[in-house]
Amino acid sequence: MTESTLSTFVALDGDNLVLQDWPLPDGQPLRGVVLLVHGLGEHAWRYDALAQRLTHWGFAVRGYDQYGHGESGGVRGGLPSDTRLLDDLADVLESTRSRMPPNTPLILLGHSLGGLLAARLVASNPGGVQGLVLSSPAFDLDLKIWQKLLLAVLWRIAPDWRVGNGLRPDLISHDPAVVAAYRADPLIHRRISARVLRFMLDAARATLAQAPQWQVPTLLMFAGADRIVNPAGSEAFAAAAPSAVVSAQVFDGLYHEIFNEQDAEPVFTRLQQWLDALF
Repeated sequence: MTESTLSTFVALDGDNLVLQDWPLPDGQPLRGVVLLVHGLGEHAWRYDALAQRLTHWGFAVRGYDQYGHGESGGVRGGLPSDTRLLDDLADVLESTRSRMPPNTPLILLGHSLGGLLAARLVASNPGGVQGLVLSSPAFDLDLKIWQKLLLAVLWRIAPDWRVGNGLRPDLISHDPAVVAAYRADPLIHRRISARVLRFMLDAARATLAQAPQWQVPTLLMFAGADRIVNPAGSEAFAAAAPSAVVSAQVFDGLYHEIFNEQDAEPVFTRLQQWLDALF
């Protein structure tokens, strides 16, 4: 089992972001580095089981708590600027690359909001990474009535006012232990502002529009029974993107957190197959 280490990354505006690294054991050849990007309200440590798999396969792993998440600084569920999350991801990615051995592949792996961010960054800078893995990306938000009102009304008068994000813990996984741990986790928050919601909608729209020109090798895996984000968004992206570049697989019956499901082995197997074929 790989022990992770914590460090601090100072963002451009001075806020601290907490980094979490899972290095390879001494003597194990390095095949690549995976940068994890977590979802809305959560934090990087929740991906320890995935990171353990990746290190076992020869990939060093780095995750970070995004602005306003986990142990990082910032307002829970808020944003100081529309592009803050993307700016932070770009900064962490470049810092990570600067410390990697030459010619080592760098793979972005994002879940939900993190998948949307990773895809948005790759769409704007396709030469920045050698591979992209998307787990239930937030390409289509199944907005509730109150969320539509939040966006329509508050965006203009109070874009930073925060409300509950409406995420139901019982819909993240069929595994009761995962749900219980999520409910009890003090580092998870359940807030969202109109600014964050508007950013997500705009980013999803722009990313889907660029799908036909996709250039970076991408593995898209999503849950067929997802009720956190609409799987139709992933279906639309897969249909529009070049099939030679984007490999897509839906896991019927799974909930949103496909790596944390009761039967996640097919998900890990598909990820390993894709990594083995490319790296």
